[in-house]
Amino acid sequence: MSKWFNVGKIVNTHGLRGEVRVMSQTDFPEKRFKKGSELAVFKKGDKEGIPVTVAAHRTHKNFDLLTFEGRPSIEDVEAFKGTILKVHETHLGELDDGEFYLHEIVGCQVETMSGDTVGKVTEVLSPGANDVWVVKGEGKTFYIPYINDVVKSIDKEKKLILIDPMEGLLE
Repeated sequence: MSKWFNVGKIVNTHGLRGEVRVMSQTDFPEKRFKKGSELAVFKKGDKEGIPVTVAAHRTHKNFDLLTFEGRPSIEDVEAFKGTILKVHETHLGELDDGEFYLHEIVGCQVETMSGDTVGKVTEVLSPGANDVWVVKGEGKTFYIPYINDVVKSIDKEKKLILIDPMEGLLE
């Protein structure tokens, strides 16, 4: 079964020329939304998306504005409001060493350097300067900042993250 990954949410149309306003959910908007990128539009509950190819991309305020090939008017994209834009796993591309996709972190087991189990990563938040990993443990939720002082190693194959928690982080 093929896998699709969220890259943004289409929140509205923009103007009359088929442009959509996208709230980005990717760390690589310049790559995901570049001209020629193959994406798919998924309506809530859909198993199959509507394939689209990016014709143009620009940013405006805090949004990415996209137009799609063969959809030159507002009528062509009106139905896309409230949908999710996704990229197929075959179009993800290679990352540099030390980089990872969010879906590779979610589900990872988190342990301290001394071998204590903290829990599993359930979500990644991006509040500002650094990402924060939401880790659900035994009846507790921890918020682990993704910074070098705390996160010591990430083994994507073993789905294991080792941390050196600063004082008070796991209380």
